[in-house]
Amino acid sequence: MVKNPELQLFTDAVERWDVNAVNSLPDYMKLCFLALYNTVNDTAYAILKEKGHNNLPYLIKSWSDLCKAFLQEAKWSNNKIIPAFKDYLDNASVSSSGVSLLAPCYFLVSQDITDQALHSLSHFHGLVRSSCAIFRLCNDLATSAAELERGETTNSITSYMSEKGTNEEGARKELGKLIDEEWKKINRERVLDGTFPKTFMEVAMNMARVSHCTYQYGDGLWQTLRHRRVQNQDATYRPHSN
Repeated sequence: MVKNPELQLFTDAVERWDVNAVNSLPDYMKLCFLALYNTVNDTAYAILKEKGHNNLPYLIKSWSDLCKAFLQEAKWSNNKIIPAFKDYLDNASVSSSGVSLLAPCYFLVSQDITDQALHSLSHFHGLVRSSCAIFRLCNDLATSAAELERGETTNSITSYMSEKGTNEEGARKELGKLIDEEWKKINRERVLDGTFPKTFMEVAMNMARVSHCTYQYGDGLWQTLRHRRVQNQDATYRPHSN
């Protein structure tokens, strides 16, 4: 198990975004940090060439926030703490990694990059938050049983059960309702909010849609080959009727 002090070192290195920070890391973390550092810088450079916008600070912030959220989850898990449901979901929506995926997408698909949109992206705008919350909740509903077997005690189901005094079945039903509510928020944002261009709104919505597909039969990594084949065939060869 990775220890919290080492995770703190990695988080600090990402926040500093200085290649020399690698010297402060344990050997097994150095390659990971350098891979992240080079990949994000290369992505920012490609976007700068294409769009003419210095996007690196926003990409760095998305990864720094992600590492901080991972660190918080590690502290909860290592100390066997079950946080309040709101505290968990606020943090878990970030640790879903959705923002780190969406941040470069905004720069790539947007014709006009505005200060208002950048501020909303950096401060977890409603559209972004709802999409990330769906991402996390779909993941937790599919993976919680396996996580508990591995000794990981922190997820949305355990937090909800602890706070509301309900059983697992009841918690799952309520989280399903919460996913529906987040979709309603996304649809309202799509109709009423003009902060983001439609191209980016579609990207954010598609991330939420893909979450349902990815975690339909399990954790998205170890689901059976048969299920994966069926999904691919449905998506590629079988048209949906109107």
